[in-house]
Amino acid sequence: MSHHLKVLRDAGITRTRQEGTRCFVQLRRTDLDTRFPHLMAALLSVAAADRIGEDVTATK
Repeated sequence: MSHHLKVLRDAGITRTRQEGTRCFVQLRRTDLDTRFPHLMAALLSVAAADRIGEDVTATK
């Protein structure tokens, strides 16, 4: 997984922040929207239609 995260970081897709022993990875959404307009909206739409990530986004 470290290799894949490094590839995404080197490509400018993610930003990584270290806090102690934890590593937080965040999408560079603004940069992605600038470089690839409508890409994230299309991916999120397909994910919602396929119910991908429901377990992560559901409120309990």
